[in-house]
Amino acid sequence: ALVVEDDAALRMLSRVNLELDGFQVDEASTVEETEAVVRANRPDVVLLDVHLGGQETHSLLARLRAEAIPVALVTGAADASRYRDEADDLLTKPFTPQRLVEIARRLARVEL
Repeated sequence: ALVVEDDAALRMLSRVNLELDGFQVDEASTVEETEAVVRANRPDVVLLDVHLGGQETHSLLARLRAEAIPVALVTGAADASRYRDEADDLLTKPFTPQRLVEIARRLARVEL
């Protein structure tokens, strides 16, 4: 799994919860870091913060989708539903650790 989040605390909490569930987790806080991680270690699933870098985030999402990497968009936006068709799933902030793991497992096709 790859957690892409510019908020260091939220990124760390997401990583820890996924690792506790058995995921190997990489982290990134920018579009550039994300692209480097994807090139070096193709993730089973990407949890991508919507507001990472404006249009760059949407371009990144398109590239991930073109490579058939499952993506859950993470957002705290009040109008989060507008992102629903852009990714494989949507994780709205605040979220529970259980919801985070549930989405990551489903998208990565990890058996429960």
